[in-house]
Amino acid sequence: MTAGQDATCDRSPIRLGLIGDHISRSRAPELHRIAGNLIGLKVTYDLFDPRETGTDFDAVLSRCRKYGFRGLNITHPYKQRVIGRITGGDPIVQRIGSANTVLFTETAVEGFNTDHSGFIAAYRGAFADAAPGRVALLGAGGVGRAVAFALAALHASEIRIIDRDLSRAESLAVALARSFEHGLVVTVHDDPAACAGADAVANCTPVGMGDDPGSAVAAAHLSSARWAFDAVYTPVETRFKADAEAAGARFLSGYELFFAQGVDAFRIFTGRSLTHPEALRQRLSSAETEVGR
Repeated sequence: MTAGQDATCDRSPIRLGLIGDHISRSRAPELHRIAGNLIGLKVTYDLFDPRETGTDFDAVLSRCRKYGFRGLNITHPYKQRVIGRITGGDPIVQRIGSANTVLFTETAVEGFNTDHSGFIAAYRGAFADAAPGRVALLGAGGVGRAVAFALAALHASEIRIIDRDLSRAESLAVALARSFEHGLVVTVHDDPAACAGADAVANCTPVGMGDDPGSAVAAAHLSSARWAFDAVYTPVETRFKADAEAAGARFLSGYELFFAQGVDAFRIFTGRSLTHPEALRQRLSSAETEVGR
C-alpha cells in the first residue's frame, strides 16, 4: 500500500507542499485544502522557496520527506532537477525529463507529471477531439517539455520548439523523436518569429507573470493562430492572451492547466478522486472573490 492509498485510514493531516521560486502567489494551497475538505480529509499545504530562503533544493526535498510530508508539487525552476531524485512512479517522467509531482513512500520517491496529463485534459475540455495542428512552442523548460509531450500525444502534426537556449530545445526534440513515431515534425529555433504561420502558439515561458510583464512573442507573429495557450495564470489576463484573442485565436488559459494538474496531483497524493471537480472550481472561485474584496 502506498502513502497515497491509505489516506482514509489516517486521521492525522495529510502534509503537502510546493517547492519553487517566486511562489508566494500560488493558489495550489487553496486547491488542495479545499479538495481535501470536499471529501472529508484534513490537508495542510506549505510553500518552500529555496531562492528566497537561500536553501538548497535537494535539502528542502529531503527535509520534507524526513518530517512526514505525503508529497510535494514541484515548479519552476526545479521540474527537471528533481528527476535525479526520483526512484519510482510513472515511467513517462523519465521520457519527458521533468516532473511536477512527487509522492513519498516508505521505499521510494515516486515521480509524476500532471502538467502532461493536465494539459491533455484541459485541451480536450476546450477543443474536444480537434487536432492541435502545427504548434509553435515557446520554452523548452519543465512545463514546455510536459506540454510538448502532451501535444505529441494529441497528434500535433508539427511542433516548433523555440528557446533562446538552442541546446535545451534540441534536447527536447531528441526526447520527442525517441518517443513518437507517428510522423511528427519537430524543429528547433531560437527566435520567436518562428511562430509565424503556425496553427497554434503555446507560451510555456514565465514571460507575462506579475514580475515579468510583456509577451514572449510579438503580436504580429500570431496572425495565423487558430488557438493559443499561456502557461501563465497569475495573472490570468496577460499581454499574450490579449494579443492572441485580438488575432482571433481561441484561448486556453494556464488556469485550466493549473486546475487539471491539481486535480490529478490530489488523486496521486491521497488515493482519492474528486467525484465532482466542478465543486472545487466553484469553491476556488469563491475564495478568490473573497480575497479580492
